Amino acid sequence: MEGPDKILIIDDDARNIFALTAVLKAKGFVCISASSAQDGLTLLAADKTIRIVLLDIMMPDMDGYETVTTIRKMPGIEKIPVIAVTAQAMIGDREKALSAGADHYISKPVDVDKLLYLLKQYL
Repeated sequence: MEGPDKILIIDDDARNIFALTAVLKAKGFVCISASSAQDGLTLLAADKTIRIVLLDIMMPDMDGYETVTTIRKMPGIEKIPVIAVTAQAMIGDREKALSAGADHYISKPVDVDKLLYLLKQYL
């Protein structure tokens, strides 16, 4: 029997991780998180039960664009759904995230109903 869907949240801001985790756990999802892109990539490579990634775009060291590009090159998980979650809502940001390999884009503050709708589409 399968358990609840597992979501990986990659975000350098603990407040964002806390808020997203609280909302998603209340809806029955299992959430794990990483506060850096590299930690997120390590978790993703090690845990094959992760079903979707919520990825912050604006992070130090490795940004979300580079992270999603890296995910798309990782054998066995290159097709995992990635939703870019960002405060960057300028013209062209959505297109940039999608062209880097994200499946969808949602801006902060996150509209919970929209996020849940997206999760249902991909899971």
